[in-house]
Amino acid sequence: MQGHSYLRPLTIGDVTAENNLILGPMAGVTDMSFRVLCREQGAGLVCAEMVSAKAVVYRNKRTAALCVTSDSEHPVSLQLFGSDPGVMAEAAAIMNSEYSFDIMDINMGCPVHKIVSNGEGSALMKDPALIERIVRAVAETAGHPITVKIRKGFSASDNNAAECARAAEAGGASMIAVHGRTREQFYSGKADWSVIREVKNAVSIPVAGSGDVRDGESFVSMMEQTGCDAVMIARAAEGNPWVFREIREYLETGRTPERPGRDEMTGMLLRHAGMLIADKGEYIGIREMRKHAAWYTRGYTGAVKLRDKLSKIETMEELTESVKTFDSEGQ
Repeated sequence: MQGHSYLRPLTIGDVTAENNLILGPMAGVTDMSFRVLCREQGAGLVCAEMVSAKAVVYRNKRTAALCVTSDSEHPVSLQLFGSDPGVMAEAAAIMNSEYSFDIMDINMGCPVHKIVSNGEGSALMKDPALIERIVRAVAETAGHPITVKIRKGFSASDNNAAECARAAEAGGASMIAVHGRTREQFYSGKADWSVIREVKNAVSIPVAGSGDVRDGESFVSMMEQTGCDAVMIARAAEGNPWVFREIREYLETGRTPERPGRDEMTGMLLRHAGMLIADKGEYIGIREMRKHAAWYTRGYTGAVKLRDKLSKIETMEELTESVKTFDSEGQ
């Protein structure tokens, strides 16, 4: 298969991932349990949910829990957000001394109003000079390679991803991830892959492309159209950790694999729930599993009825019983 050559090891600073398929960071989604599942399915690098630099410095307990990693998920990237270089550096130093991870990512792409209104996330793209200062400050204390995630620009009139990428590289970044949408777009419309190529041509460090890759065919298209070194997959992995396995299979055989059968899907769903409960307790774990379960069951016959049940479950026993009924109805 011609596209098989696109799947290759990815080196970021002194860290080498076995392949260039990356699970992108998603708040409320890419916790430790989900990252482990995606690594098992073939992701070369997995990224944790973003954490606030201020919260790290203030020793917020919930934030500390988000920084915990498992031995089975490395290489793993922890993602930090903030806008003050000093606070970012202090947070990176704390994380370096207290947590086990391989790469420190800086969020400069989050479009959420609460983040942007504080001058954080994608708002940083308005000030490339500040980007360079932040990256340099974090690089001095993080003890790990630094990566930066950006967007096409803040608005349609601010397509400055290449300028921001050069600033990040000048500050010491070892990789840039580019989402092909502006902050104004959030996740709507079609991702503009041409901006990924612009960034690739603007810097000498690896570039990961992000936006609208959901299978092997789109993975190959992005690699061919942009020349990027890696592909970051986020929303396409929701309820679908198999996406990484399926891309690898497509590259090896040239065929698009069928979706996992009902039994495999429900088996993964229940395993995921068990991992969440083991990590967070049944009360929180089951409630967090509700959204994952809705994603897992998309497209399966009878799933609408099941999702209605799953939105109200409160125990692992109820989840297991609902899933067993769903399985039996599909036979």
